[in-house]
Amino acid sequence: QVQLVVSGGGLVQPGGSLRLSCAASGSIFRMYVMGWYRQVPGKERELVATITSGGSTNYADFVNGRFIISRDNAKNTEYLQMNSLKPEDTAVYYCNAVHSYVYTHVYWGQGTQVTVSS
Repeated sequence: QVQLVVSGGGLVQPGGSLRLSCAASGSIFRMYVMGWYRQVPGKERELVATITSGGSTNYADFVNGRFIISRDNAKNTEYLQMNSLKPEDTAVYYCNAVHSYVYTHVYWGQGTQVTVSS
């Protein structure tokens, strides 16, 4: 079992920045591929970015160099630095953990609202 606690959402103006954090507990953090997803009402949850234990990253096309996913295996925490935010980035953001070898071991953190508005 993995428990994920998300923090860092809020209201930001267009062009601004936010950093989300996801603290994990309950299992061996480095065994998991970590990710961020987002969801807006009426739409499916979509991938934002993922990062392996070794630091390999993958981003959705819409990120276009604006976001950076990272992790600190010593602190059992992953981060999402979001820069140049746009109104269309407004969504509930979720932290995700998938075991590197047992793909059915999938865990979600609670969502955090990110609102980009002037």
